[in-house]
Parts: sequence; C-alpha cells; structure tokens
Amino acid sequence: MAKVTFKNEPVTLIGEEVKVGQTAPDFTVLRNDLSEVKLSDYGDKVKIISVVPSIDTGVCAAQTRTFNEEASKIPNVKILTISCDLPFAQKRWCAAEGIENVEVLSDHRDLSFGTAFGTVMKELRLLARSVFVLDQNNKVVYVEYVSEGTNHPDYEASIKAAKELQ
Repeated sequence: MAKVTFKNEPVTLIGEEVKVGQTAPDFTVLRNDLSEVKLSDYGDKVKIISVVPSIDTGVCAAQTRTFNEEASKIPNVKILTISCDLPFAQKRWCAAEGIENVEVLSDHRDLSFGTAFGTVMKELRLLARSVFVLDQNNKVVYVEYVSEGTNHPDYEASIKAAKELQ
C-alpha cells in the first residue's frame, strides 16, 4: 500500500491500491445535483481522475484549476475531480471559481470511490491526494498517490499520460 502523510503525520489508507495495468474498479459518486454517476457512465473517453482532500483549500483549489485549464486543451478526455466535500459546497465553489471543464464529484456519501481506489484516509475521512489516468477501456495507465497530502501532484506526468492515449 502507498505510504502517505498528511501535514507530515502518517495516515492509514483504506481500500485497495490501484496499479498501472489493471482495469479500474467501478464506483458510484454524486454530482452536484445529488444524482449518482458511475465510472462506467463515462464510456470510452480517456479519463483523468484528480483526487483532492477538500476542494476549497489552497493546494486542492490549485490542482482543480490546473486540470480545468488543461481539460479544454485535450480532445476526448474527461477530467473528474473527486473529494469528500458535500455536493452543495462543490457546486458553490465551482460557480465562484468558474470551473467548467472539470466535473467535480462527491464521494462523501459512502466512500465508494475512495475504498475502490485505496485513497480513504482513515484518520480524517478524507481522500488522499492522487491522480489516475484511465484509457478508453478503463485500463489504468498512470497512478500517483502523492506521498505528502499537502504537496502538489506531478501535473505534467499525468497530462502527458492522457495525451499519449490520443
């Protein structure tokens, strides 16, 4: 399992660690209107899944804005940002920030995504910062569990992995 700290304190990740080469596990999360959406609903698009502990904190906001800017530059790529924030807070934040190219989703209800991808920080009931890139068939081609939760992910590496699938 990936070793992760949050504010330099070790955290326990719950769920199965996802590895390059495997088929991504399906999950159910909530859209900002409280409707359910599953990974399988995104069909045959390349997907970048950007995972953040809380959307309205500095690094998480920067991560979401960075992927929002990049999303419009990559054809046939769906970028999802997933956190445990309430859907209402996510909707308000996205409207205030002008986020239109990333779909922001909530795993707050039952941690379906976090458990399936091994990102639930047991001690905090938040998701560990991570990035996953999936091909058109949901095969995992890139994984990054950020070792310190307050650090940025490697944006260039994940975006490069998605572009290489074009």
